[in-house]
Amino acid sequence: MTETASHDTSPVAIKLEALDLAALLCSRVCHDVISPVGAIVNGLEVLDDEKDEAMRGFAQDLIKKSAKQASARLQFARLAFGAAGSAGAAIDTGDAENVARGFIGDERTQLSWDMPRVLLPKNQVKLLLNLLVIASGTIPRGGTIHVHGTVDNDHGTFTLSTQGPSARIPVHVEALLAGQSEGGTIDAHGIQPFYTGLVARAVGMTVSMSLEGDRATIKAVPQS
Repeated sequence: MTETASHDTSPVAIKLEALDLAALLCSRVCHDVISPVGAIVNGLEVLDDEKDEAMRGFAQDLIKKSAKQASARLQFARLAFGAAGSAGAAIDTGDAENVARGFIGDERTQLSWDMPRVLLPKNQVKLLLNLLVIASGTIPRGGTIHVHGTVDNDHGTFTLSTQGPSARIPVHVEALLAGQSEGGTIDAHGIQPFYTGLVARAVGMTVSMSLEGDRATIKAVPQS
């Protein structure tokens, strides 16, 4: 009798060089910005070629909307992925709320923000914003995102709750947060949750996710 070899798909630790991490994060940011920038280019081409005033008005509206969206995504990326100040710098959670609202700003999703306006170490704010990205992925058809945070001795604790139709925990996200994947490989699609896990460990916090019906919950608490 011939035995069939089993294929082990258990997640294993991802080993990623610094240059590869930087390249994949750049790819992720470019992916987020390319769509509105492309729409701006298309709108400008219409203005160059179109004589119909109605079409020109449509193109101008598209350019304004897309420019606002591109700016919002770049401002968000600056805080969520960028240096955002010198080493050890603190970031105002009010600024984080502003860029979060710009990032979420669509008609399908509503953002509720409930946390004190304080200065927090920048990596904690980066973690919060990256958790917001993951939270938005739990409600692919839109819904609500509620951000709740408390601060004790310059250290935050964050809970993000989402609710919407077809709520889910995206495949592999929990493993990527833990720094693991099948085969130990990663691409630009998975780099954001992997990076979120890196930031969480850097600030001594543990991230957990749960799903109950149409509600998903993400918690980040200090390691015990």
